[in-house]
Amino acid sequence: MPMSKTRKVVLTISGIIIGLVLLCVIGIAILVSLLRGQRPSIRDNSVLEVKISGPLPDYVPDDPFRRIFGAPPQSLTSLLTQFRKAKVDKRITAILLDVDASDVGWAKAEEIRGAIQDFRSSGKPVYAYMEMGLNKDYYVATACDKIYVAPPGELFITGLAADVMFFRGSLDKLGIYPDIYQIGKYKSAGDMFTQKQMTDAHREFMNSLLDDLYGRYVDGIANGRKKSADDVKKLIDNAPYNAAQAKDAGLIDDALYRDDVEKELKKRLGYKASDDLRIAKASDYRQISQESVGLNKGEKIAVVYAAGDIVSGGSQFGSSGEETIGSDSLVKVLKDVRDDSSIKAVVFRVDSPGGSGLASDIIWKGIESVKEKKPVVVSMGDVAASGGYYISTGANKIVAEPSTITGSIGVVGGKPVVKGFYDWIGVTNEYVLRGTNSGMFRESEKFSESERKKFEEFLNATYNDFTTKVAKGRAKDQSYIDSIGQGRVWTGRQGKDNGLVDEYGGLDKAVEIAKQLAKIPADKGVERIVRPIPPTFWEQLFSNSTDDETETSNQMKQQEAMLAAVPEDIRHAFRYMQIIDRVKRGDAAYLMPFSLRIR
Repeated sequence: MPMSKTRKVVLTISGIIIGLVLLCVIGIAILVSLLRGQRPSIRDNSVLEVKISGPLPDYVPDDPFRRIFGAPPQSLTSLLTQFRKAKVDKRITAILLDVDASDVGWAKAEEIRGAIQDFRSSGKPVYAYMEMGLNKDYYVATACDKIYVAPPGELFITGLAADVMFFRGSLDKLGIYPDIYQIGKYKSAGDMFTQKQMTDAHREFMNSLLDDLYGRYVDGIANGRKKSADDVKKLIDNAPYNAAQAKDAGLIDDALYRDDVEKELKKRLGYKASDDLRIAKASDYRQISQESVGLNKGEKIAVVYAAGDIVSGGSQFGSSGEETIGSDSLVKVLKDVRDDSSIKAVVFRVDSPGGSGLASDIIWKGIESVKEKKPVVVSMGDVAASGGYYISTGANKIVAEPSTITGSIGVVGGKPVVKGFYDWIGVTNEYVLRGTNSGMFRESEKFSESERKKFEEFLNATYNDFTTKVAKGRAKDQSYIDSIGQGRVWTGRQGKDNGLVDEYGGLDKAVEIAKQLAKIPADKGVERIVRPIPPTFWEQLFSNSTDDETETSNQMKQQEAMLAAVPEDIRHAFRYMQIIDRVKRGDAAYLMPFSLRIR
């Protein structure tokens, strides 16, 4: 007898429900297994295997549930923690560093070099292995005891190149006019849309940045490979090199395959030729707690991360460590650490090119509130410029790497005028206005003289407020801040010379300074409390977010998927236009050039 339609529907639904239940049971079983699994055993005289690759966002939580679907992306914090643990762990006697096309900026490369040098101060060696080395890969590797490149590999240490892409020609073809204004001689955030090439001021600061970063690059190689700076410059000018040529030039110690490098380590560590090298994989070693090797104990210091574009509202966390800094979310975190009496100091880790002026000011006020109860030390990552510097300026101390990109004290605002584009596609629109300046942000009309005057007054007042707050935070005269401001971007070294930065160093240095300001004895350890903690996979799945928050999160995920398929330059332009679009709501932008890339 044929099965009825109703019965088919019931059986189908029942099968789906049973399948989902089984899937949940299996998932929970795997999760419990992960959570209850035994910590890996690290044998004596082991070599910690560490790989440096990818963008290395500042912080990514170790979410056990996500491990079911693959390891989360490595973060800089996790990498530096491995070095700190391995330094004091008697079972680890060396590190084998696999450097593989990392996308970190120059400041993070310096921070990694510092971690390598700190580990080596314990007397334990670090051997670097590369199959191919680009500028930053090799720069990191020169901090190691030995450098090896695979025999078919190459070194592309061809020097630094800074590139800037301009879209004015494309906008002209589309009939879109960028009615954008910038406060500050060197403020070039809008140039990618208003210009077809660098202005003289833009070229001036770009050359200054490149000279400073290139000098540090050359000095780092010279010190690491025991050569003069002039010799290094000649070697760079003759690059690239294959592995054999690199060995002959003294840029590497040998051209060896990976298993041969392990043999070299065995000799160094006193292994017998017949013994297998004991390798501790980084994925296993991450599960070894800091507390088990005597670290992360003592008085509490909060490490508050602020990475990405600065926006109003809630923070958003991408799947690969991408973030936006939401002023509402971050201020709540700052209030929590301020009111937690067990936390003695705050390290505010900033890695941001800026964004919303309003959101930046709200975060600045949050930092001022924390300072009333406990010291705040800023640790700058690759970039802490414009809005990123604004939220940093009030701290008790500012710590940056010499290669950090900072400054950019200036303001940009405006609107795209799309009348020509509308004409091209046959769209017309009309406005009915009440009030002299009610049409200020009409998308089909340029600013009128009255609107332009008012808008420029608004931007100038915003710039004045910016320089006033920097002057207060840095204990400088406002006229001096204006003279080194004007939208100019500085390196961390230049920033220190100009009084925008107090000390050189990375996150560890900032923690040490915070410890001193909190009057914690030098011989006592500290416990780092990480905030904010991004939501886990499970929390995202069963969150109680409002409809608006859910919609925003879904939009961000959709944008991530879309932008992943387009060239990097287009991604930069899209991010920039999102922030400029907010100016329509009367929000100025504290923004450095997104397209500033030095490789």
